[in-house]
Amino acid sequence: MKPDLSPCSNAALRQAMRRLGQLYDDALAPSGLRATQHGLLATIEALGTPTMGAVAERLVMDLSGLGHTLKPLARDGFILLVPDAQDRRARRVTLTELGRTKLAETTRLWRGAQDRFEATFGTERAAELRSVLRLLASQDFHDAFVAGRPLAENAD
Repeated sequence: MKPDLSPCSNAALRQAMRRLGQLYDDALAPSGLRATQHGLLATIEALGTPTMGAVAERLVMDLSGLGHTLKPLARDGFILLVPDAQDRRARRVTLTELGRTKLAETTRLWRGAQDRFEATFGTERAAELRSVLRLLASQDFHDAFVAGRPLAENAD
């Protein structure tokens, strides 16, 4: 395989994302869900009964993209979308019992993929990678990029 000599950081990240996505999707295939769907269920579980806006913000997604991604999970009974009690314009996302059961199943499969990733890539390198990726996903990085200024060294 010829190395990609492109200096584009975006292209390199997308290639890596597709490769890892394929590996994690393969690991989760017995559950019938994709790794992105597992991530959504895990995020909803971690946030409690979040608004769609809170989920979108956590995942760095726009609301329309999130709504499209949630449809199959709602259709299959893993989540419910309900109007917020205080603001009827907002919708909250909650896991159903079926969703909690599916999350437990996919978490076992995800854990196997995660353990294989760390064994292959190295635990310390994996932690460093996650730290860099969190920084790239941060609002601080976004703001510095848009402003065309260097990122503060201690931003995390």
